[in-house]
Amino acid sequence: MPKFLIQAAYTPEGTKGLLREGASGRRAAVDHVVAGLGGTVEAMYFSFGEDDFVCILDFPDPVSMAAVSLSVKASGALRTRATPLLTPDEIDEAARRQVDFRPPGA
Repeated sequence: MPKFLIQAAYTPEGTKGLLREGASGRRAAVDHVVAGLGGTVEAMYFSFGEDDFVCILDFPDPVSMAAVSLSVKASGALRTRATPLLTPDEIDEAARRQVDFRPPGA
C-alpha cells in the first residue's frame, strides 16, 4: 500500500478548531477520513515550528491521497504537503529501470 508523509500547518481558523476539540479530536477526525478511503494512519505527531503536525498515511492508491488532499486544502483550515514514501526495494527497482533522458543543452 503506498505510504505518504504529510506535513501540515494550521491556519488561524484551523488552530481555533484544534483548541476547541483538542488533539485527540483531530486524531479521530484524521483516522475517520483515512479509513473512509481504505487507508490507515501509521503515525501522527503534533509539533511546533513550521509544521503543526506530521503523519504517515497508507492509502490503497495515490488517487485516494489526492482526494483527501483536495478536500483538506479546500477547507482553508490547513496548509499541507504530501510526499510519497518509497521503500529501499522500490528505489532499487527504480534504479534498475532504463531511462532515455537528455539533459538540457546536451
